[in-house]
Amino acid sequence: MPKFVESKLSKKNSRGMISEELLKPLDELRDCAICPRECHVNRFESSKGICRSDASFNIASICIHKGEEPVISGPLGICNIFFTNCNLQCVYCQNHQISDIRLPRDAFRMGIDNIVNEVTAILDRGINMVGFVSPTHFIPQMKIIIQAVKNEGYSPVWVYNSNGYDKVETLKSLEGLIDVYLPDFKYMDTWLAGSLSKAEDYPAVAAAAMKEMYRQKGSALHLSDENTAESGIVIRHLVLPGQVQNSLSVLRFIAENISPKLHISLMSQYYPTDRVMEHPFLHRELYREEYDKVVEEMENLALDHGWIQGFESTAHYRPDFRQEHPFEAR
Repeated sequence: MPKFVESKLSKKNSRGMISEELLKPLDELRDCAICPRECHVNRFESSKGICRSDASFNIASICIHKGEEPVISGPLGICNIFFTNCNLQCVYCQNHQISDIRLPRDAFRMGIDNIVNEVTAILDRGINMVGFVSPTHFIPQMKIIIQAVKNEGYSPVWVYNSNGYDKVETLKSLEGLIDVYLPDFKYMDTWLAGSLSKAEDYPAVAAAAMKEMYRQKGSALHLSDENTAESGIVIRHLVLPGQVQNSLSVLRFIAENISPKLHISLMSQYYPTDRVMEHPFLHRELYREEYDKVVEEMENLALDHGWIQGFESTAHYRPDFRQEHPFEAR
């Protein structure tokens, strides 16, 4: 018979007790090396790693999001779980309201049972996809959420929506657990990666991560009868102002080193936040001719599986995480 303990990570709720076995993935956080930063911090005792995260479930929002790619959102939307902090800290982050490592963790701490209650309430509305947004530094917590939801009798499609800065070894531990990988592929330019995200190794790390996701899933994107993704990979790339060459390099790498049959989501939605108004090239929106040039290369490379965005997208993808429903008015 499994032992049960009162969870210090869970608020008082209807279940009240959780098994030690369920929390076992958290042991990795006692010497945290789950992301490429490999800080080796004991997150039960300290939050001094790069991401400044402890061993709690730090979640900014659990909500229905209808603004993802058509095969991800579907007609009803996806239940997205937005983790706080981030292991990259990109200077232009569109979600800086929740990704900034300086945010107070206590404001976003949730108990596992509360998380399960919120997720299953959304699934009960007919939605059958759950996405983890910025999960790289919270993978043990993510595994616990998946198992806890499964324990309640639910089996949604699990989507791993990451910044692409993922360790191959950690991704291997997700094989058979994650149904759809939805990573960013931000940079092939090491200077740009170091300057904007303090991660000069991003190109090499992300390239290896994409290859591992491809090993697990292949190039095919398997769809349900409702044309929603059930298994596969969709690689996202956000075109940055003044950085067309970086975007071309990312697309060329995918086509020439992984597979031209992969689904690509090429995004034009960049907008300058208040934090980059003085930046030499990030202070402005993307020019149409910049995006068109990247789209043209996408076509030249026969990367014809996926999506491009309407150029007006920059006005529509601006969530406000101060609201209970961050995307409702967007």
